[in-house]
Amino acid sequence: MKKPVLFLAVVAISLQSFSGSPYKAGDYATDFNLKNLDGKMVSLSQYEDAKGFIVVFSCNVCPVVIKYEDRIKELHQEYSSKGYPVVAINSNDPSVSPGDSYEAMKKHAKNNGYKFEYLYDESQDVAKTYGATNTPHVYLLSKNAGKLKVEYVGAIDNNADNGAAADKKYVVDALNKLIKGEQPSVTATKAVGCGIKWKKA
Repeated sequence: MKKPVLFLAVVAISLQSFSGSPYKAGDYATDFNLKNLDGKMVSLSQYEDAKGFIVVFSCNVCPVVIKYEDRIKELHQEYSSKGYPVVAINSNDPSVSPGDSYEAMKKHAKNNGYKFEYLYDESQDVAKTYGATNTPHVYLLSKNAGKLKVEYVGAIDNNADNGAAADKKYVVDALNKLIKGEQPSVTATKAVGCGIKWKKA
């Protein structure tokens, strides 16, 4: 009798981690209103001149995020001036991952020279709405008739260990297509990294 009860408990916990179906290319994403490192609330609607966004679910301590950190900064440096800024979001529960607290976010961003917004999804509602599962997990959005259209979901490239050796640069390729007015050739890949640290039930 114990096994079915345990199974149901696991299912219940899993269901709490998501709200609806994960976003995929062609869907329209919901805007959010999250606290930045200056304590101000930030939403994508405030970026009036943006053509879209590189939304990255990230954190401070995941080894895979750390490997990708320079590439995330390079994406912002290269594409923010072209209308596609990086907006990073930390959804990890600090009671599960103490190194991902709001105060730790401030220190991490300062120490690593972040030039992009790094937002705190304290309720984890944004991660659940988007269907994010990993850090890093990228959602490339474009502004389409006043809405936020999902153009690509997944990994930054196909080599977490060595960006120079990556022969498939999914986010860069998708961005370059969008800038040319074309549709990305690849719209979904598997996000590789650490699982988001969800609040305990």
